[in-house]
Amino acid sequence: MAEFKTAFQKMLNHEGGYVNDPDDQGGETYKGISRTMHIHWPGWAIIDMYKNKSGFPATLDKDVELQIEIEQFYRTNFWSPLNAEHISNQTIANSIFDFSVNAGIITSVRLAQSIVGVKADGIIGELTLKKLNSLDFGYFLPAFTVAKIAHYISIIKKRPTNKKFLYGWVIRALEFNE
Repeated sequence: MAEFKTAFQKMLNHEGGYVNDPDDQGGETYKGISRTMHIHWPGWAIIDMYKNKSGFPATLDKDVELQIEIEQFYRTNFWSPLNAEHISNQTIANSIFDFSVNAGIITSVRLAQSIVGVKADGIIGELTLKKLNSLDFGYFLPAFTVAKIAHYISIIKKRPTNKKFLYGWVIRALEFNE
């Protein structure tokens, strides 16, 4: 069965550190946690304490309490709702988890469900898990990657300023085809 720590570390490689890009609808973001979407996350109080200190934002990575908050956030808000610990293939779990962080749980799960041939309701339940765990690994991951890239292209069509993110999104999607 898939392990959270493995998926978490891989996802963090894609999310990076502190960013406040005016073209990003998520606004101020730290390790993928958007202040716009998660305004009440306790980590923002810690981050705000560092903003006027020297070494910001690099000093954030050294705050142990903040790093614990990040791990708990992702376990509680993404990993557990995905029932990812019940996915037998670690790479499939990593890919669904990572895309959930990047595009939202419902979007990620619906794309996965459309590939495995179950009702795309955005919830990984018993039937979705059964299909994920029995489907050929070599079929699922390339199909999921193509679906992710198509999703990114649809975002750019709706919001052309996001075009600058496409290369990074595509590289991120391709990294799960190990």
